[in-house]
Amino acid sequence: MSAQSHRPEKAGRLAALREALDDGAIRSAQRLISTLHPAEVAQLLESLPPARREIVWELTDPELDGDVLVELSEDVRDELIRDMDPEELAAAAEGMEVDDLADLIDSLPETVTQQLLRNMDQQDRERLTRMLSWPEDTAGSLMNTDTVSVRADVSLEVVQRYLRMRGELPERTDRLFVVDRQDRFLGTVTLVRLLTDDPDRLVGLSLDTEAPRIAPDMPASEVAQLFKARDLVSTAVVDDAGLLLGRITIDDVVDVITEEAAHEVMAGAGLRDEEDVFAGVVPSTRRRSLWLGINLATAFLASYVVSEFEGTIAKVAALAVLMPIVASMGGIAGTQTVTLIIRGIALGQVQWRDTRWLLFREIGVGVLNGLLMAAVVGVATLLWLGTWKIAAIIGAAMLVNLFAAAAVGVIVPLSLRRLNIDPALSAGVILTTFTDCIGFATLLGLGTLFLT
Repeated sequence: MSAQSHRPEKAGRLAALREALDDGAIRSAQRLISTLHPAEVAQLLESLPPARREIVWELTDPELDGDVLVELSEDVRDELIRDMDPEELAAAAEGMEVDDLADLIDSLPETVTQQLLRNMDQQDRERLTRMLSWPEDTAGSLMNTDTVSVRADVSLEVVQRYLRMRGELPERTDRLFVVDRQDRFLGTVTLVRLLTDDPDRLVGLSLDTEAPRIAPDMPASEVAQLFKARDLVSTAVVDDAGLLLGRITIDDVVDVITEEAAHEVMAGAGLRDEEDVFAGVVPSTRRRSLWLGINLATAFLASYVVSEFEGTIAKVAALAVLMPIVASMGGIAGTQTVTLIIRGIALGQVQWRDTRWLLFREIGVGVLNGLLMAAVVGVATLLWLGTWKIAAIIGAAMLVNLFAAAAVGVIVPLSLRRLNIDPALSAGVILTTFTDCIGFATLLGLGTLFLT
């Protein structure tokens, strides 16, 4: 199904569910919910205000509670978990796949977590502990341990018999992992080779020794880039000793890509990735006030720069009219550069060593755009105000500000990245401060020199 056809279908089901809730048709709403996949139930829950969210959650099949919870954003999940009894939570988590439980367990109360660990068998407890030992946003935190491994010294026919005895394969299995007697990773055999090669052929002769392997501490963003570059469905996670730890599958990588995209959009506005659109007034206010405060401080700084030229503005009021043009153009030009650099950082295309080349390139673009915009604004100002001096001053201020915006747009995000500070979260505020202050200072400084 295409994305275009899926969106109207989802919107239609959401509309039908809302209509059923409005009409008090609880049975109809429950029938609709029962036809949905857990991920779709999670999407519907996130699309409803708290009161209706609670009703839909009550109508959801309790056997699906765990699968739905793991698909929800952190804020919505925590809200629902707060209202659930420990017995309900324990029942929801029972029987979940270990990798899904690893995603959920940090949100559970300690008593529920301890109960789940007591009820697990030794093997699952060890698998869960191993997965939780890796930091968030690393390959180790993404991997699952439901791998199928075979030896290199058996025939493909033996492997086929073994798979028939198993009766099933883990989801999204496109290859088997080949290990030695000490579980050291040797390579993979694709299902295509397994089915099409001579059954008497040894696994070792059909082995893909160039199959990618991922270290458990590899950042999740780099894992996503590897999957994209190699068109992978699954790949092995291997430690420094060469031991097979588990595998990462494409569904986990899609989640990473989605989260990164959401992060770029939300962080640029100073919001959390998983901000609940229906969150209460107080928590939403608390989360947003920090960056509003930071922006307020930078606005005061720009105002201070303007206040230093109060006498010039009093004598040449036209400069006050033109100030927003200079600030706006610098902000837009800088935002274009910052967005380009942050995207390059996220995709792994831009490193610190590229700073000089990118700086000269963006400065060149800024100068050319500055000359073009300066000419346009200068002519417009001359026709509007009838004075070539003011036209020349705003043209020069425009050129300087676009030059500065290009330089700041490259240096700031790369410097923040080098300091392990998220550039998506803070680069915009710093950029705005620089372009406003430089633009105002240039325009009013030149006005002071030549007009007073």
